[in-house]
Amino acid sequence: MQTFQSIKQVILNLDHYSLKVLATTAVGIGGLLCYLALRRKPKTIPVGDGWWRVGERPLNEDTTIHPFVVESSEEMIQDLYQRIDQTRYTNSLEDSRFHYGFNSDYLRKVVSYWRNEFDWEKQVKVLNKYPHFKTNIEGLDVHFIHVKPARRAGQRVLPLLMVHGWPGSFYEFYRILPMITNTEEDVVFEVICASIPGYGYSEAPQVKGFNTMDAARIFLKLMERLNFTEYYLQGGDWGGFITCNMAQMKPERVRGLHLNMITGQAPGTMTLFSLVIGRYLPFLVGFTREDVKRMYPYMEKNVYELLRESGYLHIQATKPDTAGCGLNDSPVGLAAYILEKFSTWTDMKNRDLKDGALERKFSLDDLLTNVMIYWTTGSIISSMRFYKENMGTNFQKRVDNLTKIYVPAGLASFPHELLHCPRSWAYSRFRDVRSYNYMPRGGHFAAFEEPELLAKDMLQFAKKVESKRLK
Repeated sequence: MQTFQSIKQVILNLDHYSLKVLATTAVGIGGLLCYLALRRKPKTIPVGDGWWRVGERPLNEDTTIHPFVVESSEEMIQDLYQRIDQTRYTNSLEDSRFHYGFNSDYLRKVVSYWRNEFDWEKQVKVLNKYPHFKTNIEGLDVHFIHVKPARRAGQRVLPLLMVHGWPGSFYEFYRILPMITNTEEDVVFEVICASIPGYGYSEAPQVKGFNTMDAARIFLKLMERLNFTEYYLQGGDWGGFITCNMAQMKPERVRGLHLNMITGQAPGTMTLFSLVIGRYLPFLVGFTREDVKRMYPYMEKNVYELLRESGYLHIQATKPDTAGCGLNDSPVGLAAYILEKFSTWTDMKNRDLKDGALERKFSLDDLLTNVMIYWTTGSIISSMRFYKENMGTNFQKRVDNLTKIYVPAGLASFPHELLHCPRSWAYSRFRDVRSYNYMPRGGHFAAFEEPELLAKDMLQFAKKVESKRLK
């Protein structure tokens, strides 16, 4: 009370000018505090809307969710065999291994297995192991599988949307699904695996312009249509971009975002500075020893490596339909194009091997099932177009790349991912990182290659998020 009276007396003794200065200062400080408070609030990107069919949008859209079954036919199989039998091969160069792309000698072995041993009808039954559905959103029939957990007493069931990338499919998640839906952990996931429009059993857009933000909006509508108000997201490759966009559009819906391919903020001056300094004084730019180990052996010869490994991207981001015509017509060409990525993107060193080490991490049945999803749906061209739609403009200056992500994030950094994102770069974009873990092994196709590692990281991340929510 005495202190209050003293302050009051000081104010009364001030002249008019001093009072004005004091008031102005108070207003300024208040304004600064308001600015800082507002700046901390999550920023969002526009949700927008779209219609991806030729013709006008109907007044009333069908929101029904229909069961879907993957089917095969003898006619389709015989057509495949006829095309395989008419393949024209080119001999590999001596000791070329996988340095020129998919080795032709090994390709003959893969195709022989495909033609004579691979059982597509059996694999169709595997695909139908989980319930499939379709629903029409923005004019497109969107495909997804819905896997409900084997819930145990005391477990918390958490909805989770998982999104694949290119040249993968929803089938990438079949190995990990039992590990996250049938577990003794405190939390368990109820999983939706959706196919990106233009991939596999999701219908392709008929008009130009469909990018990751449009896919994100469609999947937000999908989750709403399934009556999920809050949920987790998981993705890598394009799935990582799409789920990030979902978190930017409606952060209030996203309990947590888990990524196995991490992209930091758009490159700028500080990024280049940290690249130069980080090799010699990593602590100045927040690089860990593991960051240095993963970046610089690759970065120091990176110009050539980027040129060698990004050729597909330049084609698909500019003229996808040209190359796509050949892939859509030749099953062997399609297999070579897709499976070469499953070799190299698992580990760049696989290029030194004649068989590309394809069968070290994967079975031919699993690899060819993924190829067959593209072949039987004729979706390779529409999947390749996704690159052009996203990169036809300045991708780095898009609103989503200039907007940070504020939802709880779990980041799993696999050592053989195409590009490594240091922890400090990740923290600059993801403002609420609950876990950033350097995974001991694995590459680009984490759920397909190392399902146990990815499942453990996802579950531990969710437990961290949920424990904090309960406090």
